[in-house]
Amino acid sequence: MVNIFQYDFMIRAFIVGSILAIIIPLIGVIVVLKRLSMMGDALSHSSLTGVAAGLAFGFNPVLGAVFATLLASLSIEAIRKKFPEYSEMSIAIIMSAGIGLAGILSGFVKNSTGFNSFLFGSIVAITDFELIFVICTALIVLTSLILLHKELFFIAIDERGANLQGVPVKTTNFIFTVLTAITVSIAARTVGTLIVSSMMVIPVASAMQISKNYRQTCILSVIFAVIGTIVGLVLSFYIGLKPGATIVMTCIIMLIIIIIVKRNRI
Repeated sequence: MVNIFQYDFMIRAFIVGSILAIIIPLIGVIVVLKRLSMMGDALSHSSLTGVAAGLAFGFNPVLGAVFATLLASLSIEAIRKKFPEYSEMSIAIIMSAGIGLAGILSGFVKNSTGFNSFLFGSIVAITDFELIFVICTALIVLTSLILLHKELFFIAIDERGANLQGVPVKTTNFIFTVLTAITVSIAARTVGTLIVSSMMVIPVASAMQISKNYRQTCILSVIFAVIGTIVGLVLSFYIGLKPGATIVMTCIIMLIIIIIVKRNRI
């Protein structure tokens, strides 16, 4: 059997995949607690607008994705404040706008291969520069999440109560919004825009089946995401499947197994 680690591109894929498997679920826990599980979908589709613009007009598509996702995330937060009782509506609005703009701009992209690579990702085609970029970005995101974990948890559970207790809600929400946008942008290049939201929610759903508190949910979410990423990459290499899609299906299978086991124990 061929040794998977004799290829540099697979080593980079495992490193990047494992890093993303740590930060994406941590973002996902807060997103799920805030009842915004589809936020990843909206942001990932919005990132396609930046990708298409970059490819069409000749600038770095990853930077375009970062800008578009940041703008989309801030827009979601602004609309959510206008309609506090219907916060999910903000996600639907921004997702629709992202899909529409991406569709229009994609018509100006001459090289459709480059655009399609962002749909399902190209984690096995990560360059050394992108590897360094992901590592540096992940360190910033992880450090910020650790420093703000109490504030983020309080806001996710009861935003009004957090505000009354003196928690800087607006500032914390802004920082979290920026971190989410950056995370989705870098993940879109690697695992794909159509898969980011799955990585953000499915490991969290698995963890919530068996966890007893917030800390356990965070830890188990990361563990499930890392396992799903490693197993998915191995299967995709030896069977010849799309890496991003295989990772997501592995996470879904784990969720199904956990649900079945839990049900049989009751």
